[in-house]
Amino acid sequence: MAWYDEAVFYHIYPLGLTGAPKENSYGEPVHRLNTLLPWIDHIKKIGCNAIYIGPLFESVGHGYETTDYRKLDSRLGDNDDLKNFVAECHQKQIKVIFDGVFNHTGRDFFAFKDIKENRERSQYRDWYCNVNFGGNNEYNDGFSYENWGGYNLLVKLNQKNPAVKDYICDVIRFWVSEFDVDGIRLDAADVLDFDFMKALRQVANEVKPDFWLMGEVIHGDYSRWVNEGTLHSVTNYQLHKALYSGHNDHNYFEIAHTVRRLYEMGGNRPDGLKLYNFVDNHDVERIYTKLTNKAHFAPVHVLLYTLPGVPSIYYGSEFGIEGRKEKFSDASLRPALNFEDYKDAVETNPRTALIAALGHARQQSKALSYGDYKELVLTNKQYAFSRSYNGECAVVTVNNDDSDYVMTLPAGNASEYVGALSGQHVSVNNGTICVNVKANSGDIWLPANGNVDVSPIKVTPITNEDPAIETPVATEAPTVEAPVADETPAVEVPATEPAVDEAPATEEPATEPVIEEAPVSQSPADEPAVSPANSAYDEAFEKGKIAGLQAAVIARMEKNGPVTDQMRRDVENNVYYDSLINWIKSF
Repeated sequence: MAWYDEAVFYHIYPLGLTGAPKENSYGEPVHRLNTLLPWIDHIKKIGCNAIYIGPLFESVGHGYETTDYRKLDSRLGDNDDLKNFVAECHQKQIKVIFDGVFNHTGRDFFAFKDIKENRERSQYRDWYCNVNFGGNNEYNDGFSYENWGGYNLLVKLNQKNPAVKDYICDVIRFWVSEFDVDGIRLDAADVLDFDFMKALRQVANEVKPDFWLMGEVIHGDYSRWVNEGTLHSVTNYQLHKALYSGHNDHNYFEIAHTVRRLYEMGGNRPDGLKLYNFVDNHDVERIYTKLTNKAHFAPVHVLLYTLPGVPSIYYGSEFGIEGRKEKFSDASLRPALNFEDYKDAVETNPRTALIAALGHARQQSKALSYGDYKELVLTNKQYAFSRSYNGECAVVTVNNDDSDYVMTLPAGNASEYVGALSGQHVSVNNGTICVNVKANSGDIWLPANGNVDVSPIKVTPITNEDPAIETPVATEAPTVEAPVADETPAVEVPATEPAVDEAPATEEPATEPVIEEAPVSQSPADEPAVSPANSAYDEAFEKGKIAGLQAAVIARMEKNGPVTDQMRRDVENNVYYDSLINWIKSF
């Protein structure tokens, strides 16, 4: 068992939360990171025991065009500020992981600047992929190079170069010795070289017990990345998509199918794939924006906290703030928030109270972290499953209907169960419990014994009429100690600067879940409906574009290693033009 097996993460995009300027002047440090110190108690209060924060290090703009891996971005402060932040988190028993942007650097990184200055004579000419001194680019460098995602602002590192590999491994050692970091989220892990990731895993095993490597992976067979030789976990984009669309479509079959498939991918073992589960992040729209029925905020998060995997909350979403993707900017997904506006949210905001109660329930039950998964009830609108571990059986129930629903469910050996959210006690009769699941809600039924501390936080129902909290328009967080530096950019930023890092351009995952047959006891009315495909995709398919793109994805996969039958099915099931285009770009 490791700390991350019982982790509940809080995800912070610091340049956004602190209201940092969009462009870096490389001026004197402005200590905005210190404004996050009051958030630590809030994070602890809502039941999170780990923070994923990043990007943190010196960069040009949004943070993913790194200038210096060993220096906190001057818009956030200096290295002492980051040391202090991590130390404060550790004092509150909160682990911290950083964003590791090791697939590419910015153009102001020392190695790239040396190539610009010395060209063919540069000792760093092989640090980047496909540097061609017979080419050119929009910066008129007099040479071309491979980039990420079509953006020459992001220069792709040559991870096969031993010098690059050694340099990045030393960066990780520095982060541990300097900041005492507990793990790293690897940006764009789905396009990282596998030998490079194996080297990072060796360093992780060396620097600190239970040092965690989690990778950003969008599509494919997650077990290619999650294993003893490479990463401990990856981002679970497949479940992310299923959680919101399964509620919007009143289709719990989609969610259950996705869970089953991922569980099988991990060998049907609770310790198989411990994926990083989320419902929103800095690259996708806020969950409160995506949900058609805002009351579904409750069952969505009950599932997030109880399904196999490691749950994560993106800063601000515990309050129910809105955030929509814009055509040329992701600023609304990464807003500045003033902590004073939310300091009483657990007591006054039903969404925040729910998140806090779920975090508390997770701490009360080892079964929710280590237990196996067994499906108990499945209809379009109702879903129940159990998580069992060391004699403890936790039962989870959710309901996306506008009416209550009564379930009779097998239970464990306890004589009585209690709802961790409702506080309701139910007796076990003949090995079963009979529970009433409220409309558009859910509960976690735990054995009632002396070790369970139930419902210390009041949870009130969330309704579709609850007003959304608009995304704040402020660009600055609370005033900090140092004056704001001159905002005049001292670096080259093209007009086509990407708004996001490695995120997919669309919300669709690689797999469109197959709808399973309903249980025999279901009525025909409960059969899940299949929505017709978007007409634009139909037209593209008729012209053969989809088939061609699928073939291109398979071809790219084959260059990276063996392609399993499941991987081929992932590609065949993806009939979304934009998603396939982004998949191809990711290689």
